[in-house]
Amino acid sequence: MSVRIFNLRHVPDDEADDIRALLDDNGIDYYETPDGLWGISAGAFWLRDAAQKDRAKALIDAYQETRAASARAARDELRREGRLPSLLDSFRENPLQFIVFVGLALLVLYLSTKPFLDMSR
Repeated sequence: MSVRIFNLRHVPDDEADDIRALLDDNGIDYYETPDGLWGISAGAFWLRDAAQKDRAKALIDAYQETRAASARAARDELRREGRLPSLLDSFRENPLQFIVFVGLALLVLYLSTKPFLDMSR
C-alpha cells in the first residue's frame, strides 16, 4: 500500500529536487503526484512500499534539520552584516502595499473587537 511521505505544498523547487535526489541515492522506491489543476490539491512524494517509511522519514527529517540550520546561519549572517530587511525597508520598497495591508489588519482588528466594545454600553 502506498504511503505519502512528503507533501509538496509551498515547497521550493530546490528542496523538492534535493528530496528526489535523497530518495534516489538511498534506493527508496517512490513516485510523485503533481499539484492539482487549480491549486486545490498539493503534489506529494509517495512510497510504494510502506516498509520503507521509517527509513525515508528519518532521511527527510535529517535533511530538513540540515536545511533549517543552514537557513538560520544565512539569516544570522545577513543580520550581522546589517542586510536583513526590516519593516522600514518593506515600507520603502512598496509604501502603498504596506499601507493597504496595515489598513486591512486594522479593519480586521476593529471588526473583531467591535461587538465586544458595543456590549459594554
